[in-house]
Amino acid sequence: MYFTALLARTDNGWEASDTELDDVESLDELAELARSATSDDETVLVCIEQEGAWFGLVRVDGEDDPRIFVSDAARATRSAYGEILLTDELLGREPEGPEVLDLTDLDGAEDGANDAGDDSGSPDAVPRGPLGEPGLLADLGIDAVTVLKLTPDDALGEIADALGCSDVLEAVR
Repeated sequence: MYFTALLARTDNGWEASDTELDDVESLDELAELARSATSDDETVLVCIEQEGAWFGLVRVDGEDDPRIFVSDAARATRSAYGEILLTDELLGREPEGPEVLDLTDLDGAEDGANDAGDDSGSPDAVPRGPLGEPGLLADLGIDAVTVLKLTPDDALGEIADALGCSDVLEAVR
């Protein structure tokens, strides 16, 4: 089960709204959705939680590029919502484009092939555990160490408590 919400900082404090991401197909579309939640160039947090598995945060400040944190990248890859957040840039991959020919060593093995059968050295492997910017909430009073310690079951509630907006988040939950 998923829960998604937008937390928008306004002159009157934080406002929360639940949101459907079914029609969102890219990080750019998600950022535009977040920007539409406030009339000014205020901070908007997109909160995504898959119950017991992972959570993700996207911070949008005006027209700046979105900043992302995902608690467990490997689990998020199995989710349509996770795929929105796990961009090539975040994963450290070259953007997908025209197919590139694989080069082989003189012995015929692919360059960098792992004989043990483990794909962790593969450029397409997704790391287990957190990925992104755990410090994206530091200026809001939640340091990177705290974000890294959050569990998927209580992360959004703890973040809302620290921001002083747990009541507005729970109202849309």
